[in-house]
Amino acid sequence: MQQIHPHALFRLSVLGPLASRNRLEKGDLKALVRELSARSYAIPDSRRSFLSEKTIEGWYYAWKRGGIDALTPKPRSDRGSSKMTEALQKAVCTAKEENPGRSLRTIRQLVSASGLPGATRLSRSSIHRLLQQRGISNLPGSQAQPVEHRSFVAAHAGDIWYGDVMHGPKVLVDGRYRKVYLVSFMDDASRLITHSAFCTAETALEVEGVLKQALLKRGLPVRLVIDNGSAYRATTLQAVCARLEIRLVYCRPYAPEGKGKLERWHRTIRQGFLNELDMDRVRDIFDLNARLWAWLEECYHKVPHTGLDGLTPLERYRLDLLRIRSLGPFASRIDELFLHRHDRLVRKDGTVSYEGGRFEVPFELVGQTVKLVVDPHRQKVVGVESLKGEPLGQATPLDAIANCRRKRRQGSTGAVAARNVSGVNAVELALERQRRDLIGSMPEGEV
Repeated sequence: MQQIHPHALFRLSVLGPLASRNRLEKGDLKALVRELSARSYAIPDSRRSFLSEKTIEGWYYAWKRGGIDALTPKPRSDRGSSKMTEALQKAVCTAKEENPGRSLRTIRQLVSASGLPGATRLSRSSIHRLLQQRGISNLPGSQAQPVEHRSFVAAHAGDIWYGDVMHGPKVLVDGRYRKVYLVSFMDDASRLITHSAFCTAETALEVEGVLKQALLKRGLPVRLVIDNGSAYRATTLQAVCARLEIRLVYCRPYAPEGKGKLERWHRTIRQGFLNELDMDRVRDIFDLNARLWAWLEECYHKVPHTGLDGLTPLERYRLDLLRIRSLGPFASRIDELFLHRHDRLVRKDGTVSYEGGRFEVPFELVGQTVKLVVDPHRQKVVGVESLKGEPLGQATPLDAIANCRRKRRQGSTGAVAARNVSGVNAVELALERQRRDLIGSMPEGEV
Protein backbone atom coordinates (compact mmCIF):
# COMPACT_ATOMS: atom_id res chain seq x y z
CA MET A 1 0.00 0.00 0.00
CA GLN A 2 1.39 3.39 -1.02
CA GLN A 3 2.15 5.70 1.88
CA ILE A 4 0.32 9.02 1.96
CA HIS A 5 2.59 12.05 1.85
CA PRO A 6 2.69 13.91 5.22
CA HIS A 7 2.04 17.24 3.49
CA ALA A 8 -1.11 15.80 1.87
CA LEU A 9 -2.39 14.66 5.28
CA PHE A 10 -1.70 18.12 6.73
CA ARG A 11 -3.54 19.86 3.89
CA LEU A 12 -6.52 17.55 4.29
CA SER A 13 -6.61 18.29 8.03
CA VAL A 14 -6.75 22.01 7.22
CA LEU A 15 -9.64 21.39 4.82
CA GLY A 16 -11.54 19.33 7.43
CA PRO A 17 -14.48 21.77 7.90
CA LEU A 18 -14.78 22.10 4.09
CA ALA A 19 -14.18 18.45 3.17
CA SER A 20 -16.81 17.26 5.66
CA ARG A 21 -19.58 19.27 3.94
CA ASN A 22 -21.62 17.41 1.35
CA ARG A 23 -22.99 20.70 0.05
CA LEU A 24 -22.00 24.33 0.39
CA GLU A 25 -24.51 27.13 0.19
CA LYS A 26 -23.69 30.38 -1.57
CA GLY A 27 -21.14 32.33 0.42
CA ASP A 28 -20.22 29.38 2.69
CA LEU A 29 -16.95 28.66 0.89
CA LYS A 30 -15.62 32.20 1.25
CA ALA A 31 -16.70 32.40 4.89
CA LEU A 32 -15.12 29.05 5.82
CA VAL A 33 -11.89 29.82 3.94
CA ARG A 34 -11.65 33.19 5.71
CA GLU A 35 -12.18 31.46 9.07
CA LEU A 36 -9.55 28.80 8.34
CA SER A 37 -6.97 31.38 7.25
CA ALA A 38 -7.31 33.16 10.60
CA ARG A 39 -6.11 30.07 12.49
CA SER A 40 -2.46 29.20 13.25
CA TYR A 41 -0.99 25.88 12.13
CA ALA A 42 2.16 23.81 12.67
CA ILE A 43 3.05 23.80 8.98
CA PRO A 44 5.47 20.97 8.03
CA ASP A 45 8.93 22.11 6.87
CA SER A 46 8.04 25.76 7.36
CA ARG A 47 8.60 28.49 9.94
CA ARG A 48 5.29 30.12 9.08
CA SER A 49 2.15 29.47 11.09
CA PHE A 50 -0.59 31.04 8.92
CA LEU A 51 -2.04 30.17 5.49
CA SER A 52 -3.51 32.57 2.97
CA GLU A 53 -7.10 32.33 1.76
CA LYS A 54 -5.86 31.76 -1.80
CA THR A 55 -3.73 28.78 -0.70
CA ILE A 56 -6.57 27.10 1.23
CA GLU A 57 -9.04 27.68 -1.62
CA GLY A 58 -6.57 26.19 -4.12
CA TRP A 59 -6.16 23.08 -1.96
CA TYR A 60 -9.94 22.72 -1.73
CA TYR A 61 -10.47 22.75 -5.51
CA ALA A 62 -7.55 20.37 -6.02
CA TRP A 63 -9.05 17.95 -3.49
CA LYS A 64 -12.44 18.18 -5.23
CA ARG A 65 -10.80 17.22 -8.54
CA GLY A 66 -8.45 14.44 -7.48
CA GLY A 67 -8.93 13.56 -3.82
CA ILE A 68 -5.99 13.26 -1.43
CA ASP A 69 -3.56 12.40 -4.24
CA ALA A 70 -4.11 15.87 -5.66
CA LEU A 71 -2.93 17.34 -2.35
CA THR A 72 0.49 15.65 -2.61
CA PRO A 73 3.21 18.21 -3.44
CA LYS A 74 4.39 17.95 -7.04
CA PRO A 75 8.15 17.99 -7.66
CA ARG A 76 9.47 20.91 -9.66
CA SER A 77 9.67 20.21 -13.37
CA ASP A 78 13.08 21.89 -13.53
CA ARG A 79 14.47 19.97 -10.53
CA GLY A 80 18.03 18.86 -11.18
CA SER A 81 18.59 21.34 -13.97
CA SER A 82 20.08 24.81 -14.05
CA LYS A 83 19.32 27.79 -16.25
CA MET A 84 22.97 28.89 -16.10
CA THR A 85 25.10 28.54 -19.17
CA GLU A 86 27.74 25.83 -19.18
CA ALA A 87 30.43 28.47 -18.85
CA LEU A 88 28.80 29.99 -15.76
CA GLN A 89 28.28 26.58 -14.17
CA LYS A 90 31.92 25.72 -14.71
CA ALA A 91 33.08 29.06 -13.23
CA VAL A 92 30.92 28.60 -10.11
CA CYS A 93 32.08 25.02 -9.52
CA THR A 94 35.73 25.92 -10.12
CA ALA A 95 35.54 28.81 -7.61
CA LYS A 96 34.16 26.44 -4.98
CA GLU A 97 36.63 23.61 -5.67
CA GLU A 98 39.66 25.93 -5.59
CA ASN A 99 38.76 27.11 -2.09
CA PRO A 100 36.11 24.99 -0.26
CA GLY A 101 35.80 27.67 2.43
CA ARG A 102 34.42 30.28 0.01
CA SER A 103 30.97 31.61 0.81
CA LEU A 104 28.17 32.04 -1.71
CA ARG A 105 28.69 35.79 -1.65
CA THR A 106 32.40 35.45 -2.49
CA ILE A 107 31.73 32.98 -5.29
CA ARG A 108 29.12 35.35 -6.73
CA GLN A 109 31.60 38.25 -6.64
CA LEU A 110 34.34 36.22 -8.35
CA VAL A 111 32.05 34.95 -11.10
CA SER A 112 30.55 38.41 -11.65
CA ALA A 113 34.06 39.82 -12.11
CA SER A 114 34.82 37.20 -14.79
CA GLY A 115 32.80 39.10 -17.42
CA LEU A 116 30.87 36.03 -18.58
CA PRO A 117 27.41 36.70 -20.08
CA GLY A 118 24.71 36.67 -17.39
CA ALA A 119 27.28 36.59 -14.55
CA THR A 120 26.07 39.83 -12.97
CA ARG A 121 22.51 38.49 -12.75
CA LEU A 122 23.42 35.38 -10.75
CA SER A 123 21.58 34.96 -7.44
CA ARG A 124 22.93 33.27 -4.35
CA SER A 125 20.08 30.74 -4.39
CA SER A 126 20.98 29.71 -7.97
CA ILE A 127 24.61 29.18 -6.96
CA HIS A 128 23.52 27.23 -3.88
CA ARG A 129 21.22 24.92 -5.89
CA LEU A 130 23.94 24.26 -8.46
CA LEU A 131 26.53 23.36 -5.81
CA GLN A 132 24.04 21.03 -4.12
CA GLN A 133 23.19 19.34 -7.42
CA ARG A 134 26.87 18.77 -8.13
CA GLY A 135 27.46 17.50 -4.58
CA ILE A 136 30.17 20.05 -3.82
CA SER A 137 28.37 22.41 -1.44
CA ASN A 138 30.17 20.87 1.56
CA LEU A 139 33.64 19.94 0.32
CA PRO A 140 36.30 18.84 2.86
CA GLY A 141 37.74 21.98 4.40
CA SER A 142 34.56 23.98 3.91
CA GLN A 143 33.43 26.11 6.85
CA ALA A 144 29.88 24.89 6.20
CA GLN A 145 30.83 21.33 7.08
CA PRO A 146 29.44 20.23 10.45
CA VAL A 147 31.91 19.75 13.28
CA GLU A 148 32.39 16.08 14.09
CA HIS A 149 31.13 15.10 17.54
CA ARG A 150 31.59 11.66 19.04
CA SER A 151 30.53 10.21 22.37
CA PHE A 152 33.46 9.44 24.65
CA VAL A 153 34.24 8.69 28.27
CA ALA A 154 37.48 9.02 30.20
CA ALA A 155 39.22 5.72 30.91
CA HIS A 156 39.74 6.46 34.60
CA ALA A 157 38.35 8.71 37.30
CA GLY A 158 40.46 11.83 37.67
CA ASP A 159 41.44 11.93 33.99
CA ILE A 160 38.93 14.66 33.06
CA TRP A 161 36.90 17.08 35.14
CA TYR A 162 34.26 19.47 33.82
CA GLY A 163 33.37 22.84 35.33
CA ASP A 164 30.35 25.03 34.66
CA VAL A 165 27.81 27.43 36.21
CA MET A 166 24.01 27.15 36.30
CA HIS A 167 21.56 29.90 37.27
CA GLY A 168 19.73 29.08 40.49
CA PRO A 169 16.83 30.43 42.58
CA LYS A 170 16.60 33.55 44.73
CA VAL A 171 17.47 33.11 48.39
CA LEU A 172 18.16 35.30 51.39
CA VAL A 173 21.71 36.70 51.32
CA ASP A 174 22.78 39.33 53.87
CA GLY A 175 19.20 40.23 54.66
CA ARG A 176 17.82 40.51 51.12
CA TYR A 177 16.79 38.10 48.38
CA ARG A 178 19.36 37.62 45.64
CA LYS A 179 19.75 35.29 42.71
CA VAL A 180 22.38 32.59 43.27
CA TYR A 181 24.48 30.52 40.86
CA LEU A 182 25.41 26.85 41.11
CA VAL A 183 29.11 26.27 40.41
CA SER A 184 29.90 22.58 39.85
CA PHE A 185 32.82 20.31 38.96
CA MET A 186 32.17 16.79 37.66
CA ASP A 187 34.43 13.79 37.06
CA ASP A 188 33.89 12.45 33.53
CA ALA A 189 34.51 8.74 34.10
CA SER A 190 32.35 8.36 37.22
CA ARG A 191 29.87 11.30 36.87
CA LEU A 192 30.77 12.08 40.49
CA ILE A 193 30.33 15.72 41.50
CA THR A 194 33.71 16.53 43.03
CA HIS A 195 32.20 19.66 44.56
CA SER A 196 29.24 21.94 43.93
CA ALA A 197 27.97 25.04 45.71
CA PHE A 198 25.51 27.88 45.28
CA CYS A 199 27.33 31.23 45.10
CA THR A 200 26.22 34.84 44.97
CA ALA A 201 27.97 35.48 41.64
CA GLU A 202 29.56 33.63 38.72
CA THR A 203 32.95 35.34 38.73
CA ALA A 204 36.43 33.80 38.79
CA LEU A 205 36.52 34.13 42.59
CA GLU A 206 33.52 31.83 43.08
CA VAL A 207 34.81 29.32 40.52
CA GLU A 208 38.21 29.18 42.26
CA GLY A 209 36.58 28.76 45.67
CA VAL A 210 34.55 25.74 44.54
CA LEU A 211 37.55 24.27 42.70
CA LYS A 212 39.66 24.58 45.84
CA GLN A 213 37.16 22.51 47.83
CA ALA A 214 36.94 19.95 44.99
CA LEU A 215 40.72 19.50 45.00
CA LEU A 216 40.79 19.03 48.78
CA LYS A 217 38.04 16.41 48.61
CA ARG A 218 38.88 14.50 45.41
CA GLY A 219 42.53 15.08 44.50
CA LEU A 220 44.01 16.49 41.29
CA PRO A 221 42.53 15.93 37.83
CA VAL A 222 44.75 15.50 34.79
CA ARG A 223 42.59 17.81 32.65
CA LEU A 224 40.02 20.42 33.54
CA VAL A 225 37.53 21.26 30.78
CA ILE A 226 35.70 24.54 31.36
CA ASP A 227 33.67 27.16 29.56
CA ASN A 228 35.20 29.96 27.53
CA GLY A 229 33.69 32.77 29.60
CA SER A 230 35.57 35.57 31.31
CA ALA A 231 35.23 33.93 34.74
CA TYR A 232 37.30 30.99 33.52
CA ARG A 233 39.81 33.08 31.56
CA ALA A 234 41.12 34.74 34.72
CA THR A 235 44.90 34.59 35.05
CA THR A 236 44.55 33.55 38.70
CA LEU A 237 42.77 30.32 37.71
CA GLN A 238 45.31 29.67 34.97
CA ALA A 239 48.15 30.15 37.47
CA VAL A 240 46.59 27.70 39.96
CA CYS A 241 46.24 25.01 37.29
CA ALA A 242 49.79 25.63 36.05
CA ARG A 243 51.27 25.20 39.56
CA LEU A 244 49.24 22.03 40.18
CA GLU A 245 50.10 20.64 36.72
CA ILE A 246 46.45 20.52 35.66
CA ARG A 247 45.93 20.89 31.93
CA LEU A 248 43.30 23.60 31.44
CA VAL A 249 41.12 23.08 28.35
CA TYR A 250 38.57 25.62 27.12
CA CYS A 251 35.45 24.56 25.24
CA ARG A 252 34.85 26.01 21.79
CA PRO A 253 32.55 29.09 21.97
CA TYR A 254 28.85 28.31 21.44
CA ALA A 255 29.52 24.55 21.49
CA PRO A 256 27.79 23.11 24.60
CA GLU A 257 28.28 19.59 23.20
CA GLY A 258 31.83 19.72 24.58
CA LYS A 259 30.52 19.30 28.13
CA GLY A 260 27.29 17.41 27.52
CA LYS A 261 27.59 15.30 30.69
CA LEU A 262 27.59 18.42 32.85
CA GLU A 263 24.64 19.85 30.90
CA ARG A 264 22.81 16.59 31.69
CA TRP A 265 23.77 17.04 35.35
CA HIS A 266 22.16 20.48 35.32
CA ARG A 267 18.92 18.88 34.13
CA THR A 268 19.20 16.32 36.94
CA ILE A 269 19.73 19.02 39.57
CA ARG A 270 16.69 20.93 38.33
CA GLN A 271 14.42 17.88 38.28
CA GLY A 272 15.76 15.98 41.27
CA PHE A 273 16.79 18.77 43.66
CA LEU A 274 15.29 22.17 42.80
CA ASN A 275 11.94 20.64 41.82
CA GLU A 276 11.72 18.89 45.21
CA LEU A 277 13.03 21.83 47.24
CA ASP A 278 10.65 23.56 49.65
CA MET A 279 11.91 27.14 49.46
CA ASP A 280 9.78 28.13 52.46
CA ARG A 281 12.13 26.05 54.63
CA VAL A 282 15.33 27.49 53.16
CA ARG A 283 16.51 30.25 55.50
CA ASP A 284 19.49 31.53 53.51
CA ILE A 285 22.23 30.53 51.06
CA PHE A 286 24.06 28.52 53.75
CA ASP A 287 20.93 26.48 54.41
CA LEU A 288 20.47 25.96 50.66
CA ASN A 289 24.03 24.63 50.29
CA ALA A 290 23.60 22.33 53.30
CA ARG A 291 20.56 20.76 51.61
CA LEU A 292 22.42 20.50 48.31
CA TRP A 293 25.38 18.67 49.87
CA ALA A 294 23.08 16.29 51.75
CA TRP A 295 21.18 15.48 48.55
CA LEU A 296 24.44 14.92 46.64
CA GLU A 297 25.88 12.46 49.15
CA GLU A 298 22.66 10.64 50.07
CA CYS A 299 20.86 10.62 46.72
CA TYR A 300 22.84 11.47 43.60
CA HIS A 301 26.13 9.72 44.44
CA LYS A 302 24.37 6.56 45.67
CA VAL A 303 21.91 6.03 42.80
CA PRO A 304 22.92 3.61 40.00
CA HIS A 305 23.71 5.46 36.77
CA THR A 306 22.62 4.08 33.39
CA GLY A 307 25.85 5.23 31.79
CA LEU A 308 27.97 3.39 34.37
CA ASP A 309 26.70 -0.17 33.79
CA GLY A 310 24.53 0.00 36.87
CA LEU A 311 27.22 1.36 39.20
CA THR A 312 26.64 4.44 41.32
CA PRO A 313 28.93 7.46 40.74
CA LEU A 314 30.60 6.83 44.11
CA GLU A 315 31.21 3.13 43.36
CA ARG A 316 32.69 3.94 39.96
CA TYR A 317 34.92 6.64 41.43
CA ARG A 318 36.26 4.31 44.12
CA LEU A 319 37.40 1.79 41.51
CA ASP A 320 40.16 4.22 40.48
CA LEU A 321 41.21 5.58 43.87
CA LEU A 322 44.78 4.28 43.45
CA ARG A 323 45.12 6.08 40.10
CA ILE A 324 43.91 9.51 41.22
CA ARG A 325 46.63 12.08 41.83
CA SER A 326 46.66 13.28 45.43
CA LEU A 327 47.54 16.80 46.50
CA GLY A 328 50.70 15.45 48.10
CA PRO A 329 53.14 18.28 48.89
CA PHE A 330 50.57 20.84 47.72
CA ALA A 331 48.18 19.95 50.55
CA SER A 332 49.95 22.15 53.12
CA ARG A 333 50.26 25.00 50.60
CA ILE A 334 46.80 24.88 49.08
CA ASP A 335 45.77 28.23 50.58
CA GLU A 336 48.95 29.82 49.28
CA LEU A 337 48.28 28.58 45.74
CA PHE A 338 44.91 30.35 45.65
CA LEU A 339 46.18 33.73 46.88
CA HIS A 340 45.59 36.81 44.73
CA ARG A 341 48.11 39.57 44.14
CA HIS A 342 47.28 43.21 43.36
CA ASP A 343 49.68 46.01 42.42
CA ARG A 344 49.55 48.92 44.86
CA LEU A 345 51.49 52.18 45.27
CA VAL A 346 52.55 52.77 48.89
CA ARG A 347 51.38 56.20 50.06
CA LYS A 348 53.49 58.70 51.98
CA ASP A 349 51.89 57.55 55.24
CA GLY A 350 53.01 53.95 54.58
CA THR A 351 49.58 52.58 53.69
CA VAL A 352 47.92 50.87 50.73
CA SER A 353 44.22 50.43 49.99
CA TYR A 354 42.17 47.30 49.30
CA GLU A 355 38.40 46.87 49.07
CA GLY A 356 37.76 50.22 50.74
CA GLY A 357 40.16 49.56 53.65
CA ARG A 358 43.66 50.84 54.37
CA PHE A 359 46.58 48.69 55.45
CA GLU A 360 49.97 49.64 56.87
CA VAL A 361 53.09 48.13 55.29
CA PRO A 362 56.79 48.59 56.18
CA PHE A 363 57.50 52.34 56.04
CA GLU A 364 60.63 51.81 53.93
CA LEU A 365 58.32 50.98 50.98
CA VAL A 366 56.88 54.52 50.73
CA GLY A 367 56.69 55.59 47.09
CA GLN A 368 57.26 52.06 45.75
CA THR A 369 54.86 49.86 43.79
CA VAL A 370 54.37 46.54 45.55
CA LYS A 371 52.14 43.49 45.25
CA LEU A 372 49.51 43.22 47.96
CA VAL A 373 48.97 39.51 48.74
CA VAL A 374 45.33 38.69 49.55
CA ASP A 375 43.39 35.57 50.47
CA PRO A 376 40.14 36.44 48.62
CA HIS A 377 38.19 33.47 49.97
CA ARG A 378 38.76 34.53 53.60
CA GLN A 379 38.80 38.23 52.66
CA LYS A 380 42.12 38.65 54.44
CA VAL A 381 45.20 40.67 53.49
CA VAL A 382 48.27 38.49 54.04
CA GLY A 383 51.28 40.69 53.27
CA VAL A 384 53.27 42.47 50.58
CA GLU A 385 55.74 41.27 47.97
CA SER A 386 58.05 42.93 45.50
CA LEU A 387 57.14 42.93 41.83
CA LYS A 388 59.50 39.93 41.51
CA GLY A 389 57.60 37.99 44.16
CA GLU A 390 60.03 38.48 47.07
CA PRO A 391 58.35 38.84 50.52
CA LEU A 392 58.63 42.37 51.92
CA GLY A 393 56.69 42.07 55.17
CA GLN A 394 53.20 42.07 56.63
CA ALA A 395 50.23 44.29 55.90
CA THR A 396 48.12 45.17 58.93
CA PRO A 397 44.83 47.11 59.11
CA LEU A 398 45.39 50.81 59.75
CA ASP A 399 44.74 51.82 63.37
CA ALA A 400 44.74 55.64 63.20
CA ILE A 401 43.94 56.07 66.91
CA ALA A 402 46.85 53.90 68.02
CA ASN A 403 49.14 55.88 65.72
CA CYS A 404 48.48 59.00 67.83
CA ARG A 405 50.51 57.43 70.66
CA ARG A 406 53.05 55.75 68.45
CA LYS A 407 56.67 56.96 68.67
CA ARG A 408 57.76 57.95 65.19
CA ARG A 409 61.18 57.44 63.75
CA GLN A 410 62.82 60.75 62.78
CA GLY A 411 64.30 60.99 59.34
CA SER A 412 67.07 63.17 57.98
CA THR A 413 64.69 66.12 57.58
CA GLY A 414 64.08 66.41 61.36
CA ALA A 415 66.18 68.27 64.03
CA VAL A 416 69.87 67.26 63.84
CA ALA A 417 71.83 66.90 67.08
CA ALA A 418 75.13 68.84 67.32
CA ARG A 419 78.24 66.72 66.79
CA ASN A 420 81.96 67.23 67.35
CA VAL A 421 83.76 66.99 64.02
CA SER A 422 87.52 66.74 64.42
CA GLY A 423 89.96 68.03 61.81
CA VAL A 424 89.33 70.40 58.91
CA ASN A 425 85.73 70.86 57.90
CA ALA A 426 83.77 73.01 55.50
CA VAL A 427 82.32 75.29 58.19
CA GLU A 428 85.71 76.24 59.64
CA LEU A 429 87.17 76.83 56.16
CA ALA A 430 84.29 79.17 55.29
CA LEU A 431 84.75 81.10 58.52
CA GLU A 432 88.50 81.44 57.93
CA ARG A 433 87.94 82.65 54.36
CA GLN A 434 85.45 85.28 55.49
CA ARG A 435 87.83 86.48 58.23
CA ARG A 436 90.70 86.95 55.71
CA ASP A 437 88.44 88.88 53.34
CA LEU A 438 87.30 91.15 56.17
CA ILE A 439 90.86 91.91 57.32
CA GLY A 440 92.01 92.62 53.78
CA SER A 441 89.31 95.24 53.29
CA MET A 442 90.14 97.27 56.49
CA PRO A 443 92.57 100.30 56.54
CA GLU A 444 96.06 99.61 57.79
CA GLY A 445 95.72 101.61 60.99
CA GLU A 446 92.58 99.66 62.04
CA VAL A 447 93.97 96.16 61.68
